Amino acid sequence: MALHASELDTPIAFTAAHEHPAMGGFFRIMALWRATNAQMQKILGSPPVRTFYQWKSGRVKRVPEDTLRRIGYVAGVYKSLQILYSDPAQADGWVNQANDYFAGQTPLQRMAAGDVTDLAAVRIYVDAARAPWS
Repeated sequence: MALHASELDTPIAFTAAHEHPAMGGFFRIMALWRATNAQMQKILGSPPVRTFYQWKSGRVKRVPEDTLRRIGYVAGVYKSLQILYSDPAQADGWVNQANDYFAGQTPLQRMAAGDVTDLAAVRIYVDAARAPWS
């Protein structure tokens, strides 16, 4: 089925059916990366504590667009790392290694700095490293 040009500019409408799997995937990645609750909450855009724990327990009703964008960055970083490293444990461990590019911070610390641009910086870095294999 071919897409028409007008369909390419139409924003995707996320519903609860999309939000729940996105949130579940986020928490699975965070577990692999050994992120703390405080780091996860900052990466998600600092939702209220009660909301964060509802999401973490799987009770997802509505997720702000900014939070879904943040989850998209995390998923992109995860995917790029899985492509870069043949060993999944090495790929998952990379986010906890100090990196000179991030002023000695770990990539996870940079992502958890709180701003969506911090997530974008890590995503750009791993995508650039992956470029030869894309």
